[in-house]
Amino acid sequence: MTEKEISEIKRRINHDKNNIMKLKGCYVGGNKTIATEFSQTVGLLPLEESENLFKLLKKTLSGRMGKNLVDIAFSTEQVSSSDEHRLFMRLRDSELEDEEALHELYDKIISSFPTDECYLIILGCDKYDVPNRSKNDEEMPDDSDEVFRYVLCSVCPVKPTKTGIGFFASDASFRNVGADMAIAAPEIGFMFPSFDDRATNIYNALFYTKSAANDYKDVAEALFCTEYPMPAEEQKENFRTLIAETADKECSYAFVQSVHEHISEMIDEHKNSGQEEPLIIGKTDVRRMLEDCGASEENISSFDERYDSTFGKTTEISPLNIIDRKRFEVKTPDVTIHVSPEKSHLLETRIIDGKKYVMIRADEGVEVNGVGISFQTSEPAENNGHPSTTG
Repeated sequence: MTEKEISEIKRRINHDKNNIMKLKGCYVGGNKTIATEFSQTVGLLPLEESENLFKLLKKTLSGRMGKNLVDIAFSTEQVSSSDEHRLFMRLRDSELEDEEALHELYDKIISSFPTDECYLIILGCDKYDVPNRSKNDEEMPDDSDEVFRYVLCSVCPVKPTKTGIGFFASDASFRNVGADMAIAAPEIGFMFPSFDDRATNIYNALFYTKSAANDYKDVAEALFCTEYPMPAEEQKENFRTLIAETADKECSYAFVQSVHEHISEMIDEHKNSGQEEPLIIGKTDVRRMLEDCGASEENISSFDERYDSTFGKTTEISPLNIIDRKRFEVKTPDVTIHVSPEKSHLLETRIIDGKKYVMIRADEGVEVNGVGISFQTSEPAENNGHPSTTG
């Protein structure tokens, strides 16, 4: 799915737009057992409560593709005959009225979701009459050839709120307010099927994780029984290792800086092109980039083998996952320097009298503990070739 398609579905998850009649689910206690189940008719809920529940479901479609939102692909064999795909179809086609399918889904989530805390599993099923678009890309609400039926699921921690002091206006008094349980934003979730090219694609699902650091691979594999794509954080770490091993002794500050700039340019060019499909690059793209950044022919000769062992022969990765466009970091065991990528040229590395230095050009506005300081120039003879000291 593209970001535009995700946004189109996300806009539906409001009280006055979607066709979700009921919300189904269960409350899982701290002992990994179902404490209670619920089937809530949306129309009987107060408006504020239904909107808050829809906000939780909507969160399942938030974040960035390839990082928080992962495209899950079923094989042709799975779609034709597998129990896991059949389960999702039963959930959708019954509009969540198949109790056996619901319990099978609950069991899969409970057995694989790594927590001993309490949480809610919330599900909704929607029908969307997809409006056709005019030549000017404007929606035509009364013209539709596609009905997109899909299931949304959110797994939300339930956490105690803090005790505190409350003011009661009825008798103008202050009293302690006890702790209660509140539903937090979902940690994981999914949508099935995918909305690709603004149409139903039962060969794909969308899996959501709140944090890229917690990819919940075990949950995804338990649900979909297919290989889970490499998480964003793992892509970043593996790419760093690939650069260091490929460049070897040539892995200088200037080389890493050049790689960062090349990837940033790729992202900018893709954004400016107006393409809706997410930007991904493969082995050939990465090899060409490292060559352009100055990696020697000798080091590049082993690149293919390193890439295959690190990512997989045909694996493509997202440039947005492998660099932080807002931060450039230089780190030693004792000091960490953060600088805007646009200002990375202010740093350089040098070896002086056999000692390694990270040099920062500082023309003005230098502060130490919030105090502006001046620079004192030492005589060359006194300095013995070392960097000037600051006062």
